[in-house]
Amino acid sequence: MNAHSIAEAAYIVAALLFILALAGLSKHETAKQGIVYGIAGMVIALAATIGVATEHAATIAIVLLVVAVVIGAAIGLWRARIVAMTGMPELIALLHSFVGLAAVLVGWSGYYSVEHDSGQTEFAGSLLRIHHAEVFIGIFIGAVTFTGSIVANLKLSARIKSSPLMLPGKNYLNIGALVAFVVLTVLFVRSPNLPLLIAVTVVALALGWHLVASIGGGDMPVVVSMLNSYSGWAAAASGFLLNNNLLIVTGALVGSSGAYLSYIMCTAMNRSFISVIAGGFGIEAGPADDTDYGEHREITAEDTAELLKDASTVIITPGYGMAVAQAQYPVADLTRKLRERGVDVRFGIHPVAGRLPGHMNVLLAEAKVPYDIVLEMDEINDDFGDTSVVLVIGANDTVNPAAADDPSSPIAGMPVLHVWEASNVVVFKRSMAAGYAGVQNPLFFRDNSQMLFGDAKARVEDIIRAL
Repeated sequence: MNAHSIAEAAYIVAALLFILALAGLSKHETAKQGIVYGIAGMVIALAATIGVATEHAATIAIVLLVVAVVIGAAIGLWRARIVAMTGMPELIALLHSFVGLAAVLVGWSGYYSVEHDSGQTEFAGSLLRIHHAEVFIGIFIGAVTFTGSIVANLKLSARIKSSPLMLPGKNYLNIGALVAFVVLTVLFVRSPNLPLLIAVTVVALALGWHLVASIGGGDMPVVVSMLNSYSGWAAAASGFLLNNNLLIVTGALVGSSGAYLSYIMCTAMNRSFISVIAGGFGIEAGPADDTDYGEHREITAEDTAELLKDASTVIITPGYGMAVAQAQYPVADLTRKLRERGVDVRFGIHPVAGRLPGHMNVLLAEAKVPYDIVLEMDEINDDFGDTSVVLVIGANDTVNPAAADDPSSPIAGMPVLHVWEASNVVVFKRSMAAGYAGVQNPLFFRDNSQMLFGDAKARVEDIIRAL
């Protein structure tokens, strides 16, 4: 059995491990096992690829390959060790951009190894035309993923504004870019040449930038998931160009699972899946909110502790602010103390709480909060009316009643946690600033709501001391 046959067998094993990894990651009880499967699959895939390379490539190529793997692993381990959970969304967006860039480079390499010198190629006739299409489509998907992911990284890290870019006729710009891509593809398949390749690369880079720039901050969690899907399809396209079955299977797994997750999140946010993947097609930014909601009321940590002492039921709704303050540990302590007093404490998690799917669930699991009291929005939304106290810790847009009451709001129609239906609501915030979507929250001014200002971690610790 030669190295190629062994590699193909290894690729099948790796693909099965990746499928098991996805299955494991779908439940918190099996998540660790899923991670182990994924790591094992990737080790086998890398080993098989290096094994194939040693049979066909020159020594210098093998050395370069090993050096690249070592450098990449070192950078990956370093970033994984230093990144905070609050920085995970932008890091993932940046990693997606690498996949897109790799797909672009593979496409250009495919052009220079086949189309640029078609007289010396194994492809002929219809197979050659299929290769033309693979090169062109792979570069297009990769370039869109690359610039789209860069913009997502900049928005998530607050280096550029999170508000949607509203260019005149933005929907027509997106459609025009797609039409241009189809026309250029037909021309390239008929007669491949360098100017057409440059043109599609430029069009795709511009489209990727405009697609994500046109999406507002409130939809950024969906964008991260969507870019995950794009990166998968880019990898699959590279797999066709490189004749690598594992890359095709893995890319298809990532692309389809990312697309399905995006669809689930869009449903949870009452957003059209097509509109989001088209860069906000049909969604216009709402007017500036200058409504006078009156005066807010403030509360101290000691008074909050008194509310909690007298409460029979408490629901905690965390958001990105809890992640920033690293308040999950004192929140877990507070939960334990209240439950010891006989208080029924539960958590309400919005599908897009934080800036990454499952962000809050991971933080709470990290702090050893029992998973059976961590409930999704649909499971707990009907219970707020019978709740004594709701603690809103760092959440904003996901508890905004304007989504349900104000048709002109940019987040109108987005399902939110109905915290305002509780008897008392205490909102933990550093200031009265608007949330990530840039929308004022009328919850802060309701009669049953009070603001507890300051660092969330410090305020929760103050409440624990008062208890």
